[in-house]
Amino acid sequence: MNNIDIIVILVFTALVFICGMSFSKSGKNMKSFFAAGGALPWWMSGLSLFMSFFSAGTFVVWGSIAYSSGWVAVSIQWTMCIAGVIIGFFIAPKWQKTKALTAAEFIADRLGVSTQKIYTYLFLFISIFTTGAFLYPVAKIVEVSTGIPITTSIIVLGILILIYTAVGGLWAVIVTDVLQFIVLTAAVLIVLPLSFDKIGGIDNFIAKAPEHFFDFTNSEYTGLFMVAFGLYNLFFISGNWAYVQRYTSVATPKDAKKVGWLFGALYTISPLIWMVPPMIYKVLNPDLGNLADEGAYLLMCKEVLPVGMLGLMLGGMVFATSSSVNTTLNISAGVLANDIYKNMFPKTTNQGLVRVGRIATVSLGVFTIIIALLVPYFGGIVEVVMSLAALTGGAMFLPPLWALFSKHQTGKSVLSVTIISLVINAFFKFFAPDLIGITLGRAMEMVVGMGIPILLLTILEIYLIQSKSKTSQYDDYQKAFELKEDVSDEEEDDRSNKKGTRVIGVGVASTGVLIILLSFMAESAKWLVGGMGLAILLLGIFIIRKSK
Repeated sequence: MNNIDIIVILVFTALVFICGMSFSKSGKNMKSFFAAGGALPWWMSGLSLFMSFFSAGTFVVWGSIAYSSGWVAVSIQWTMCIAGVIIGFFIAPKWQKTKALTAAEFIADRLGVSTQKIYTYLFLFISIFTTGAFLYPVAKIVEVSTGIPITTSIIVLGILILIYTAVGGLWAVIVTDVLQFIVLTAAVLIVLPLSFDKIGGIDNFIAKAPEHFFDFTNSEYTGLFMVAFGLYNLFFISGNWAYVQRYTSVATPKDAKKVGWLFGALYTISPLIWMVPPMIYKVLNPDLGNLADEGAYLLMCKEVLPVGMLGLMLGGMVFATSSSVNTTLNISAGVLANDIYKNMFPKTTNQGLVRVGRIATVSLGVFTIIIALLVPYFGGIVEVVMSLAALTGGAMFLPPLWALFSKHQTGKSVLSVTIISLVINAFFKFFAPDLIGITLGRAMEMVVGMGIPILLLTILEIYLIQSKSKTSQYDDYQKAFELKEDVSDEEEDDRSNKKGTRVIGVGVASTGVLIILLSFMAESAKWLVGGMGLAILLLGIFIIRKSK
């Protein structure tokens, strides 16, 4: 990387940080700090959901799979598209109607406080590993591009992320997510045609690609794996507490539907754009070994991007991938403040709870940094992400989600399914290979992880219906729900929405100007870079005008 790229990274980092910090005074109460007032525009929430989910190592995890296995990486991500569509039709509006600030609050209302406490401790424990797995790819990207040691990158980036998340709350997360979406979309749309030009066109790429490179499945990622992973995505995107926040933070059930549908639409198109560059790099350089394939996407970018654009791409990828970290930090801190501290000290003021939330964000951020430093010792990021998905996805998120639709499930039945599933999954992952000589492959690990909770919940549901068990817990929830007030300050919400839109507009327009300036320095693809910069500038101006 040259000095211009480094300057661009610093400028973009400052822009994102300033946008996030501009909401330092927005967290007046729990709802404004952890739910952006509860009236977030659906398109902002949808883009934030997309960025929070896709950036969980997309360029590193799926880029690595695309490099080594080809089209399979696209197939895997299309399961996320299907999940988004189903969520938009059935699940997102259901969450919005609960009037709960967090998923933990719903569990307490529907399944009891004791059940909620156990789920909360499980979620917080798992979320530390999840955010660590999210932070590692950010640092990996920086290491591949700049040569800065991955340990240094993890520590510095972790501190930067936790500061603006702790200060700005959900609005800081949302606004930086949307800005990153615009920047990354522009960057990847530039990388794609330049990558094809580097390989000599689409026909040449196809001709030189390895055998079976365009198969939809392979021996490791089989059709059975795709079905199981699709179910995992459905449970994870609709039940993960951080993503539930995106459905509950909008104003109406109709808006919640649009959040899911926007996510599904973006995941229809984006995998095609993201995964082709590392696939092309496989043809250009087929000899990446060990964990080096985790950097395939960035290595392709270094091959083709004009001066300065690599810096912008890197800045966008870093903060996009960090989106998953700040999203999970925000909701985890919200759970600690709203669902643990508030119950222990019910007389705490709103300002006091927000302060607790900020302290919790910093504390969880420190644990995140420690876990990220340990990822290489767990077998690399692909192994960590896939194992976390199989072990915890169905067990943790499906049972409470099931209770969202079932009258018969109780706190005991739902919690029993979660604990039994986690124990079975952990046994096959960590103990079965040594004790009984059984080692599950990637597909079977995912099938067991998703299949066990589905089977147990189905059996329980049939039994409870056949035995005509009492639905008193559900009936009590319904009575309490009818008395629950949906407190909303429409004037404050409107003011916050306008400010958020304006900050996004300014950030987008500034990025457009930066890209236009870079087009003058580019030795190649001047018109492509300049045209993209102009388009982004005009979009930023349009957004600013809409905020008035």
